[in-house]
Amino acid sequence: MEAHAKLLATELLGLTVDPFSASFSTSAGHHVSNAEIIGMIVTRERRNDYLRFHVDDGTGCVPCVLWLNQRHLIHSSSHLDLLAGSTQVHVEKTQLGSLVCVRGRVSVFRGAVELVVSRVAVERDPHAEVLHWLQCISLARRCYGRCPLLETVKRKKQKISGEDD
Repeated sequence: MEAHAKLLATELLGLTVDPFSASFSTSAGHHVSNAEIIGMIVTRERRNDYLRFHVDDGTGCVPCVLWLNQRHLIHSSSHLDLLAGSTQVHVEKTQLGSLVCVRGRVSVFRGAVELVVSRVAVERDPHAEVLHWLQCISLARRCYGRCPLLETVKRKKQKISGEDD
């Protein structure tokens, strides 16, 4: 099982890519290969080979892609049947307006960061997004080294208080 970094959209979209190693890192220098986000599905486009959708968590919109045609990745027909059934379940969960938790591998497509989906779960708890925000802030402070969201809020407060002087 792979670990997934809990990130806000602003952090995920701000990851930098090393073109030589194709790895991603946060502004604090931590490497990220898999991520988890929670937000609302605001766009959805289905094609023959993939489902592309955007998840908005209030800090930004993360492009996500769920590959539907994964025959080239699986060599056993029993695994292919299992994967096809699982993929169809994920497709059904990705409805416009749904609050979802998405896990996947961080990738770049046409110069933009995206999430290649491995799991989609509909959130039933209306507080899930707020809890995710709090967990992301806590992890950013304790584990990731810094919290870009809090730094942005501090800069805005300083700007406002500086204008009042």
